[in-house]
Amino acid sequence: MSGKNVTEVRLADAEGIAEAARILESGGLVAVPTETVYGLAARADSAEAVAKIYTAKGRPDFNPLIVHVRGVEQARELAELPHQADVIADLVWPAPLTMVVPLRPGANLAPAVTAGLPTVALRSPNHPVMQALLAACPFPLAAPSANRSGFVSPTSAAHVLATLDGRIDLVLDDGRPCAEGLESTIVAIRTDGSWEELRPGPINLDALHQHYWDEPYPRAGRGERSRIEAPGQLASHYAPGKPLRLNAEWAEPDEFLIGFGAVEGDVTLSAGGNLDEAASRLYAALHEAARAPEPRIAVAPVPEKGVGRAINDRLRRAAA
Repeated sequence: MSGKNVTEVRLADAEGIAEAARILESGGLVAVPTETVYGLAARADSAEAVAKIYTAKGRPDFNPLIVHVRGVEQARELAELPHQADVIADLVWPAPLTMVVPLRPGANLAPAVTAGLPTVALRSPNHPVMQALLAACPFPLAAPSANRSGFVSPTSAAHVLATLDGRIDLVLDDGRPCAEGLESTIVAIRTDGSWEELRPGPINLDALHQHYWDEPYPRAGRGERSRIEAPGQLASHYAPGKPLRLNAEWAEPDEFLIGFGAVEGDVTLSAGGNLDEAASRLYAALHEAARAPEPRIAVAPVPEKGVGRAINDRLRRAAA
């Protein structure tokens, strides 16, 4: 914990970003907007700073962190990129896409960042505030979602403060909700060229692979995983603190209903059935449902296609 009683909130302007860089340089914690959700940043080369992330979030130490980098050149300092990862980093980043790739021997990262794994999760974020902060820092940033572990991810500064006020040093607020609203797609790219989706998100991996390699991506065999390889793989996650009923066509008397399409609710993910809009509104709706007086939550059916796969993945974990 930072030891502060109240977390400072600053506009994400040049002065705010400069202050955030100073706090990070000294080993502090800063919540930063990205295009996906707010991230809780600390310098990834400091064991003490990274430990503060785990303490502030109450995060289990076997759950690795995503390292945010300016771009492919900085990524190559930390990882040995397989050919396909190198191509994707060059052509796609910055984007809501995290790649799990082999860790470079001697990479200057705190051991807790990778949770002892021989791989590292890397992302170059497509958000001007996070990119400006990375440009102001001569070190990579470890940045999981800026919320207490297991709870609903934050897409606004207010969401961050709901669970981390007093536990971190600063929140950079750009005054807008995060555009994508869901955490990044995570793909493991093995040295043999095979891919494995570890977490669905805004990036469609089939479409991505077919665009560059003219074929569906060669999936690695899943089998029975004995360890967590990347964030977002815990069975229970993104929880609003109330029982959650999925695929609900109506609300019971004690339920707060999150609607979609033709199913009207107390709030709606998208009245027009737009999946991109639903993704951007999902966590805001779950935060509102968590604050509502009803003791239970119901969520309307969301199609299992496109980014709907990621929406349903988060909802199933929230209901677990």
